[in-house]
Amino acid sequence: MASISPPVCDFGWKAPEFNLPDVNGKLVSLKESMGPNGLLVMFICNHCPYVKAILPRLLDDVKALKLLGVHTVAIMSNDPTEYPEDSPANMKKLADVLGFPFPYLLDETQQVAKAYDAVCTPDFFGFNQHFELQYRGRFDESRKETAPDSTRDLYHAMKLVAATSQGPKEQIASIGCSIKWKE
Repeated sequence: MASISPPVCDFGWKAPEFNLPDVNGKLVSLKESMGPNGLLVMFICNHCPYVKAILPRLLDDVKALKLLGVHTVAIMSNDPTEYPEDSPANMKKLADVLGFPFPYLLDETQQVAKAYDAVCTPDFFGFNQHFELQYRGRFDESRKETAPDSTRDLYHAMKLVAATSQGPKEQIASIGCSIKWKE
């Protein structure tokens, strides 16, 4: 499984609208997801080793960001036919077992991933309260293994967005598994 990196931030790019079902079937929209100081939209899945490696730390960071007024949504856009671990039932199971503090949304048509130009899991999009992209970078310097004392790139970037509406000028692309597109 080859790793892939998305492009870095296109500052000011406007968040495309979405209205997707969460793991309980409730529709969640972009506008209702926005926090008072920003929104983190992340493309993740259940099976990706890059996502699995960061999940415990990611959950801690999004909880801390919520206290700063930055809300989070996770979108799963992979083809679950080819990757059964990413099925809606398994998404719900993972969200329930880990107590996801954010909606975990299913992009069954993959149209939202295409609108965001998401390319891998994890792929992070950090928006200010005006729905303007301010961060598209890595979680931290770790890959599939936890790097000791790694800088919390995503957390610090979104903390800056919460305080100033601007993301850091220097950003390092995320890395992960490619989105599993339907044929």
